Amino acid sequence: MIRITGILAVIALMIACEPQMADKPDIGLPPSADQLDFTITPGTDEFRFVVEDASSITGIPSWDLGNGSKSSSATAVGYYPLPGTYTITMTLVTKGGTAKKSKTITTTETDYSIFNDPITIALSGGIDVPEGKTWAIDSLASGHMSVGPAGTDGTSWWAAAPLEKSAAKVLYDDLLTFKVDGFSVVYVNHGQSFVKGGRETDPAYSNPVATTGDWAVDYIPQPGTWSLEKSGTKNILKLGGSTPIFPCYDAGAKNGEYEIVSIDENFLDLLCTDQDGNTRRTKLIRAGYVKPVITFTVSAVEGVDNDVACSVTDYVIPAGESVTGVTWDFGDGSDAVAAGKDEVVHHTFMRHGTFNVTASLNTSLGTLTGTQSLTLLNDNSAYVPFLLDMMIVYNDFSEVQVFPVLGQDCSVTVVDNPKKEYPNKSTKVAFYTKTNNQWANAYMQLSPGFRFDLRQQHIFRVLVYGTAGDKILLKLENTDRAGLAWQTGTYDLIYTIQKDNTWEMAEYNFEGVGAGWDWTGDIYTSNIVTDPNFNHEFYNVVRIMCNPSVGEGTHSFYLDDLSGPHVEGIHK
Repeated sequence: MIRITGILAVIALMIACEPQMADKPDIGLPPSADQLDFTITPGTDEFRFVVEDASSITGIPSWDLGNGSKSSSATAVGYYPLPGTYTITMTLVTKGGTAKKSKTITTTETDYSIFNDPITIALSGGIDVPEGKTWAIDSLASGHMSVGPAGTDGTSWWAAAPLEKSAAKVLYDDLLTFKVDGFSVVYVNHGQSFVKGGRETDPAYSNPVATTGDWAVDYIPQPGTWSLEKSGTKNILKLGGSTPIFPCYDAGAKNGEYEIVSIDENFLDLLCTDQDGNTRRTKLIRAGYVKPVITFTVSAVEGVDNDVACSVTDYVIPAGESVTGVTWDFGDGSDAVAAGKDEVVHHTFMRHGTFNVTASLNTSLGTLTGTQSLTLLNDNSAYVPFLLDMMIVYNDFSEVQVFPVLGQDCSVTVVDNPKKEYPNKSTKVAFYTKTNNQWANAYMQLSPGFRFDLRQQHIFRVLVYGTAGDKILLKLENTDRAGLAWQTGTYDLIYTIQKDNTWEMAEYNFEGVGAGWDWTGDIYTSNIVTDPNFNHEFYNVVRIMCNPSVGEGTHSFYLDDLSGPHVEGIHK
């Protein structure tokens, strides 16, 4: 006899374990046509109508209001300034699926006030310009595109420099024309558009190519419509159409809405909420408009004993524009000086060196700046060098701040002294903290024209308070080499904190300390104190690091009374 009992048992078990339709969660069926409904009721005037979901099934409605506007609000208001028949479509999303319902509304009234509205006229040219008014990205303006957090002015995270997106080759030739005839808007993109990441998947687009942080897409836009509405004190421009319509850059504006920050005959400044909920800003300029330019010359003429006469000359000021004043920065660390447009300002430089004298002009076109480089070969006759063998305090974070101490990739804040006892009874001290950054540093940079003189005094000191075993590095650098400043750096001097939470004096003696790298050629020495290329008129930055080269975790300590050689002793 053949025994099949075990096989039958296995089959029975498999059948029992097979998922059944009855086991599936009930997510509901897609809504049927008879379950969908919405109401259309008069609004605040004869041009506005309120639409509201009245379906017998629960869902989330969104609206195509038939006038080019869309809305994702539960209750929406449609604005219809011209007579016509409009088709309003509600899309209802339920747990079982999505369905649509449409109704038509016929209006017979014309809102003539819109034709006299200053914003309508500025945007489209009004009824006197039937061909409409055309706009383009203001590519030469700083911040012509920018982004920031929700609820801000949309500039804090990033703002485009003039022509920054030129490499994309699909943005700066786009045009947007607004007409009052039918309130139509025509977007011309020459076959390609520039869109935000995430928007490149829109079905209207094809052949997306990543470029300059965004996407270039092939796209043939169709004419759309525009409308203006008030939202409290804000003026809102709404764009819509059968294909995407946007002001030359598609950020996925919520409901196609743009707040008009400002508008005049030649400039249009817009804000929108992008698809990620951030604030995007776009600045447009009237196509063909050439901005007026104010030109001028900054003059800095050396006189007797380092007296320099500073003035702005050779003005070319277009009609209708103006210059109301000049603020002078002499580049030697002294306070800025405000002066009249044509005023000659005299300034005495105490030390020799090269200084960038900058004039900031207050004009009708904004602040314009010009700089003149000035090289002085001698010190002023009244200049008396300090005693070079003495030590001075640069910053005690309470009363003395000859130069500020700032943080690079770390936080440096002024706080209460955690333990006011000898050797540090100061009220305020600095607190350094870094997280996951091995070379984060507190730094003190001297003002232009100042340098450390190490020939007679070459010791730096700083009070430290922290965890025993933590290493506190101090080194010098020269910033004249910009991105190559690290090549000028002195070899590391390190003080190891001896006791927990105790003020200690860390001393750094640069006698016999080398700097730079032998493979850099001129930036190399075995002893910065004896080498005339390094011991004066060279170093201008002190960098202080906690546990250098350790790139994981959080490291912190307190510091105070940063001291070292005189910096006033630049003298040949």
